[in-house]
Amino acid sequence: MRNDAGSADEWQSLRLHNRLYAQAAKLARIGAWECDLADEHLTWTDGVYDLFGLPLGGPLSRRTIVDLYTERSRRELELVRADALRRGHGFVLESEIRTWRGQTRWIRITADIASLAGRPVRLFGLKQDITDEREEWTRLRHRAEHDALTGLANRGRFDAHCRAMASDARTRGSVAALVLIDLDDFKPINDRLGHAAGDECLRQAALRLRRVFRDAVLVARIGGDEFAVLLRAPLGPTRIAQMLARASAALCQPILWNDARLAVGASIGATILGPARNAAEAFAEADAALYAAKAAGRNAVRLHGAGEPPPLATESDQRGRAGRQAG
Repeated sequence: MRNDAGSADEWQSLRLHNRLYAQAAKLARIGAWECDLADEHLTWTDGVYDLFGLPLGGPLSRRTIVDLYTERSRRELELVRADALRRGHGFVLESEIRTWRGQTRWIRITADIASLAGRPVRLFGLKQDITDEREEWTRLRHRAEHDALTGLANRGRFDAHCRAMASDARTRGSVAALVLIDLDDFKPINDRLGHAAGDECLRQAALRLRRVFRDAVLVARIGGDEFAVLLRAPLGPTRIAQMLARASAALCQPILWNDARLAVGASIGATILGPARNAAEAFAEADAALYAAKAAGRNAVRLHGAGEPPPLATESDQRGRAGRQAG
């Protein structure tokens, strides 16, 4: 009788522990998994089925499951897995998957290796849904790297990219030119009409820069009324000069605010980059070009070593030229 009672108590305790584990695993969106390396047979708990959106207890094929990973994550998984088996140690990896139902999720894979006579025989571990964690991290990173007023990249992100350019020739080679922009007559508007008017000027300037430099590597607000642009390579001097002239024309258009037309222009300085250029020297050259533009007067543009870019032809200029050619 006591043996039967003891077995019943043990069974009841085991059921309780299994229920507690299942509840905790569901709360943490986590599941356990195992892969037999002899035949790649997979064993999953319910939590992993839920992660991948598959029917509970359904047949599992590693090839089919791996196809649910995005291409980049699949490539990374296979490299990390092969390296772990070769070295005989576990790994932790964050991967992006598309569930069987088409949802995008991020999972954290924690893996260890069971060996027999020095040979790996099983991979086992945990898989956890970290989609919310990744989204929160992305939001925090966006806040840390972007200007709250304009939505452009901030000075920190601009400086980080410049540091990457200084240490990586491939990053450096992807940038054709560094452009520095300083708004003209911004301070009088800010002082006379208040910060609300000044903020609207900055927002509108940011929108116009985004439109003109929509293919740029980076458009950033790096100071109060100062902006910086890294133009994507390849671009020649003529094309760069045309883009700078277009930016100047866009920025000098009046800004409507509370039934008032605010006149704001911009001084622009730039320098051409290349794979061998030093980022600090390039910034000094662009800054010198900006200084020369400001010294030349309102709405001036200077490209280091090239003087002032030719102005863009307006629509009336183009119509007049077409008429003269026809005559």
